[in-house]
Amino acid sequence: MEAQDGARVRNEDVPPQNQDLSFLLPSAFLSEYGWYVVFVCVGVYLLIQHLRKNRSTDSRSSPVSTTNQDPESVVRRQAALEASRRRMQEEQDARAAEFRERQQRLEEEKRRQKIEMWDSMKEGKSYKGKLQVADNTEEATSSSSLRPKTDKKPLRNSGYSPLSGDGGGTCSWRPGRRGPSAGG
Repeated sequence: MEAQDGARVRNEDVPPQNQDLSFLLPSAFLSEYGWYVVFVCVGVYLLIQHLRKNRSTDSRSSPVSTTNQDPESVVRRQAALEASRRRMQEEQDARAAEFRERQQRLEEEKRRQKIEMWDSMKEGKSYKGKLQVADNTEEATSSSSLRPKTDKKPLRNSGYSPLSGDGGGTCSWRPGRRGPSAGG
């Protein structure tokens, strides 16, 4: 041994160890803390996206507030906005007035027709002939449901009596079979 020279000391009692590269592979770390690493990565990604979105909105709003806007352009823009609002309000008012006028005309027409019907009923005359064409269709549907229809043939002859049992011919009711159904 050359221990006295101080150059090399060799220990014969300790067996040599294989130095592999397993310490470089993080498989033990990932197998123990893998889900934590995934959650941390997702959280960092979401944080970066949130900060990026905030920075982009700040950069968009800051030039508007930092730049000196021309007061005349602001006044012009507000005047144009006010004029367009006024124009839209006038259009809406005109439509509302037209609608009210149309409703009043319809109510007046209905009131006039009711007065005519009442006068003709007092005199004992038929009031249905004096109605307008639009009201004739409504009255025709309501009056047709009130009067019996004679042009249709009856469903069964007049001699049919369900209690006598002689009106069926070949059709007769029979009770169903007892027992389980014929399915599957």
